[in-house]
Amino acid sequence: MQIKRYTAADMRQALKLVREEQGPDAVILSSRKLDGRVEVTIAVDPEELELLAAAATPAVASTARSDSFEALVAAREAPRPAPHMAAVPAVDDALNGELRSLRRMLETQLAALAWNDLTRREPVAADLLRELTEFGFSRDIAAQVADDLPVGIDCTRARRLAIARLADRLPVLGDRWTEFGGRVALVGPAGSGKTTAIARMAARWVMRHGAAQVALVCADEQRFGAREELARIGRLLGVATFSVEGPAELAALLARLDDRRLVLIDTAGRSARDPALAEALAALNAVPGGVEVALTLAATTQAGAFEEAVQRFGAARPTACVLTRLDECSNLGGALSALIRARLPVAYVSEGQRIPDDLRTARALDLICMAVQLAERSGATADDELLSRRFGGSFHAA
Repeated sequence: MQIKRYTAADMRQALKLVREEQGPDAVILSSRKLDGRVEVTIAVDPEELELLAAAATPAVASTARSDSFEALVAAREAPRPAPHMAAVPAVDDALNGELRSLRRMLETQLAALAWNDLTRREPVAADLLRELTEFGFSRDIAAQVADDLPVGIDCTRARRLAIARLADRLPVLGDRWTEFGGRVALVGPAGSGKTTAIARMAARWVMRHGAAQVALVCADEQRFGAREELARIGRLLGVATFSVEGPAELAALLARLDDRRLVLIDTAGRSARDPALAEALAALNAVPGGVEVALTLAATTQAGAFEEAVQRFGAARPTACVLTRLDECSNLGGALSALIRARLPVAYVSEGQRIPDDLRTARALDLICMAVQLAERSGATADDELLSRRFGGSFHAA
């Protein structure tokens, strides 16, 4: 084997030189930048070079030495094979694929080394990152909490401090609507529990203040039976119910209901990827009268879908969030991470089937502790490979 070096202005030109002189079988050992240029080191086999040179020698060389004019003419007029133009792009694609695979392998190894180094230098922080990952919290939230740990803290105190810091980061609204009233429109994906949440909020208001100053409004013209369902809830609670079609009717109705202290508006459920979502939310924001928006989301939603719903429905400028179906979820950390990142306060949490007992005012520490309990109950685990992928790269980059 022979070692050779090629220098060019960039990697593409260097590889072109290697292919032209050594063929596609040259083995690239290393590459580096040197004084603004690229230096590529390769290894070649001298025997293969001789074979390539022999194969590249045109057959016309033997006839060129002949004195026969007819032989020369025949050699010139002989058909030559057309060059294979797709060879160079194919080689480029293969090299690029190999370089990408090599880069991914190196990044994985470096991340693993960085994670192992972190577990050796800061075992408490590494153990806390492991637990927060098992609880379902996102990478950025877990890393921020771990960075806030004081030096020399033990594992027990670190866990308690992390739970307290997470509770401080999670905003809550308090029992404002069922205590003091307001005009609240519940928005969210279909099946998130908007109508049930409205029934529970209205029942709590009736138990505290009576049925005279509350009204229920159905603005859902898409779901079959939505008006009848809300009207049935109104009859059970002794509360007046109304139905509207479009923002114009809603604005006129709100003007007539100016004497009601609490007005709860049930809107149509829409997917976060619905093309008409932005237009519907803009129309709701344009309704005069100071309507507050409450984003209703099910805790059973996957973390990625929950994050997307928070972002897409953020166009409605929601004041708070109503978190439903807590009794059905097995992991709460992802949903809480999305709410912490969006700084969206939680007003109420809903669980179970009882009305209004299963509607509770949200408390940050209770929600964080519930996320911990759900993870422990389900036996969630995080291995070193997952942790190195999540945290090793960032620590290595730092």
